[in-house]
Amino acid sequence: MSAEVKESLRLYSNYIMNIIRPSYVMQFMGTWMSESIIDQIKAEEAKGPTAAAKLFIDKLLALEAEGWYQGLIDGLRAAEYRGLSQALADTDFRHIQSLEEPRRRLDVIRKTVTCNIDPKEVAPDLGDCFIKREVEEILQETDIKGKTAGAEKLVDCLLRSDKEEWPKTFTLVLERYECKEVLAVWNGDTEKKRSTDDPMELVSPFMMIQFTEEPALDNQCLSAPGELDQDCGPAAKLPKMSESLGEPDQDCGHAAKLPKMSEFSIPASVKTLKLRNYQEELAQPAYRGNNTIICAPTGCGKTFVALSICAHHLKSIPANRRGKVVFMATKVPVYEQQKNIFHQYFEDTGYSVTGFCGEEADNIPVGMIIEQSDIIVLTPQILVNCLEDGLLSSLSIFTLMIFDECHNAVGHHPYNVLMFKYLDQKLDSPGQKLPQIIGLTASVGTGKSRCAADAVQYISKLCSSLDIECISTVKENLEELHKVVHKPEKFIHETRCRMNDPFAKIMSEFMTEIEQMAKSVYPNLETMSDIQSQTFGTQKYDTWIIAVQKKCRLLQLEDKMEESRLCSALFTYTEHLRKCNNALIINEDARTQDALDYLRNFYDNIKNGTFTEIEQKLVKKFEVKLPQLMDIADDNENPKLEELQFILSESYHENPETRTLLFVKTRALVAALKKWIEETPSLSFLKPEIIFGRNKRHDNIGMSLPNQKGALDTFKYSGNSKLLIATSVADEGIDIPACNLVLLYEYVGNVTKMIQVRGRGRAKDSKCYLVTSKHEQAEREKINLLHESLMNNAVVELQKKDRTEFIKQNLQFQREEKRLRDIKKNVKGPVLSEENKRLLCGRCLTFACDTDNIRLLNKSHHTVIDRSFKDRYITKQHSKPMSFGGFNKKCKILCKNPNCGDDWGISGNYLSFQNIPLIKIDKFVVENPNGYREHFSKWVKVNFRIKEFNQEEIDESFSANTN
Repeated sequence: MSAEVKESLRLYSNYIMNIIRPSYVMQFMGTWMSESIIDQIKAEEAKGPTAAAKLFIDKLLALEAEGWYQGLIDGLRAAEYRGLSQALADTDFRHIQSLEEPRRRLDVIRKTVTCNIDPKEVAPDLGDCFIKREVEEILQETDIKGKTAGAEKLVDCLLRSDKEEWPKTFTLVLERYECKEVLAVWNGDTEKKRSTDDPMELVSPFMMIQFTEEPALDNQCLSAPGELDQDCGPAAKLPKMSESLGEPDQDCGHAAKLPKMSEFSIPASVKTLKLRNYQEELAQPAYRGNNTIICAPTGCGKTFVALSICAHHLKSIPANRRGKVVFMATKVPVYEQQKNIFHQYFEDTGYSVTGFCGEEADNIPVGMIIEQSDIIVLTPQILVNCLEDGLLSSLSIFTLMIFDECHNAVGHHPYNVLMFKYLDQKLDSPGQKLPQIIGLTASVGTGKSRCAADAVQYISKLCSSLDIECISTVKENLEELHKVVHKPEKFIHETRCRMNDPFAKIMSEFMTEIEQMAKSVYPNLETMSDIQSQTFGTQKYDTWIIAVQKKCRLLQLEDKMEESRLCSALFTYTEHLRKCNNALIINEDARTQDALDYLRNFYDNIKNGTFTEIEQKLVKKFEVKLPQLMDIADDNENPKLEELQFILSESYHENPETRTLLFVKTRALVAALKKWIEETPSLSFLKPEIIFGRNKRHDNIGMSLPNQKGALDTFKYSGNSKLLIATSVADEGIDIPACNLVLLYEYVGNVTKMIQVRGRGRAKDSKCYLVTSKHEQAEREKINLLHESLMNNAVVELQKKDRTEFIKQNLQFQREEKRLRDIKKNVKGPVLSEENKRLLCGRCLTFACDTDNIRLLNKSHHTVIDRSFKDRYITKQHSKPMSFGGFNKKCKILCKNPNCGDDWGISGNYLSFQNIPLIKIDKFVVENPNGYREHFSKWVKVNFRIKEFNQEEIDESFSANTN
């Protein structure tokens, strides 16, 4: 084997040592290594994989036999080290080097990660980041030693991963399972929008911002299905009778389960759709082509109405035109459900149905597919991106736009962003054809209205935002509506708190001690956050912890060892503070025993992990207080639970067939109340089921979509469970016709949320109770009831207005809003520096170019006209060459420093010029003449002036047809 190969191996040995576990590879090296050497290396691995890897490399470098290097590459590949084996084969370690920064970040926050993830839940989803056997080892470690030890094993495996995609996959999994504490310190303030620096990169599915204020999802849209008739025309044809339309199951993320035809008592011979009378009344303005908000109670079948409007619209399109409908839902689960419904409804009708959410929009020609489809179901951000990227020319390609939960069209919600484009088009090009607009909601809301006039103004502005001509409500067929939709009677029970709470007192003392320990490490702890009020046992205190951890992550010291030690210590202290804070919150709403169990579980898991010196001190402090806390736990009764027990006992005494939905704020409280009911003799017969979130995680329980579906089905159909405990996921569309009792346990939102949650009680004579010990919560709910009356009266007032006057007023609102938007667009930003600065490679600080030589190309891309710039980078063929805006992307440009190779951007052909570079500002550090350095994540944030591209300035070096 040549000396160059050994020199290459020696050069990259540090990367190899930090990745491989020799025991995974040794079985493939028997041809070149003796058993005694293999045993020696395996014995060394007992001390740690890095030390064993160093010995392994030393033994490799001593080999003289032919073929060992290729054998090493083959062995690594067989052991599933695909990134490392490829790097050795190509002698190109740029991808491995790119993992150094995320590896460092993960190492800094490892304590936050290990304290806030469930390894059994997330490890399978991270399978592509690991070697297969590592997943098994993580799960085994968790089973034997507990979650903290399993989480530490998971982090160790990530830190040694050679898979280029692991940082992105890790981010997606954290978002999927809503690991907010970890995301806060892993991503920092990373914006969740697609970067415009590379026009070819699409938005990640799990990085789409959810703007919904108080989502009111009509998942129960078909809970009041229409009747069927034979005179609705081909566009309204129902799916095959074996797949008949009914109310989708809550588990709508995949294939929504639909009720059997017998559940609707529909004759099998009937083929086409006919709405109920009140549904027909709701649809009439839309049938006439008016832009309409359909405002009707939850459970009345608004999506069923939307289906009929869609069918009627397509059927009514003139023969020389083509209809195109877009239906938008604010959340991915609802999108998936509605897409299934539209697919089934329009099956075999001749109309094509397609759908996109963020996940599905990656690497597919979304614009082309939209152009070719008749009905498109999507999340609104997808449509915003398509318009901003030029994949769609304008909203004029649609003939009908349906906004589910249209009350969200406020502020900078994607609904409103789309309507900005719509209204700009309407006002700037009056003759241009625009799509019909339909909004669906159970509550148009009232905002912060204080009187009837304010409510009218708020709803009027919502109508103007959506270009609405009329609000459609049920008037003539109220009797039929009330037979189908039952409005529960509302009660507010204000209870007392514990008069004295020794648990809270002891825990507050404990948390004060932990804070003092943190201050002994970093005296300026309080200055790391702008939040002044730090009351224990509150959400605000948790926000303070997150702010401190963000600052800690960005802390920079000259002594890097001290920096690492300090960050690790602060993360440990703040994680313990967070758990204590959570325990206080549980104690306030549940039993003290539940709060204590939460803490004991946390500290037991800590002891099964690495158990650092700081943690040993904290555990010792907790164990000193534990006997006292245990004595308190049994006698520290919670008056709120006594009130809840009374309501349940009375309800089931009056009606043993009662079915209850119990809403709570947090997943921790879900678990605590389930345990309380099961352990309370008078309530244990309820056999509670629980449901929260979609693929969410919690310290004790993690609920996947199938688990949700199973719990919901058990509650819906078995009759065994009489009570379902749920978080906000269930107020967004669970339809259980037999539910006649809704309990809100410290669960208050705005008027829209109140209407949605109350609407979960579908059975006749349903009741809805709010149980709270907070007077302000009770008052807030009373105000919500007043706001509901305000809203209803305001809608009636607007319906009385002359239609011409209503449209004229909307037009005035629209013009004023457009004027304000235009002013904002024209507002001058900060004064940009004219002085020349230097761009340095963000990874190795090698000089790249001067800012004087950067030019703006096609309004959004940036090139460098200095002829010597190309001497500072190398090119590599791009894996996805393509064209955009007249630029033909061909290659990636990479820092020429052999120890760096960081990705600086792309190069390609533009007009008659060859190999024009386009650079990404986030890959560089900007150095001022005085030596001060800054980093900018986007070009729009830079503080120096950039000149426009001028063809005459382009140097002949870019004119040569060279590669």
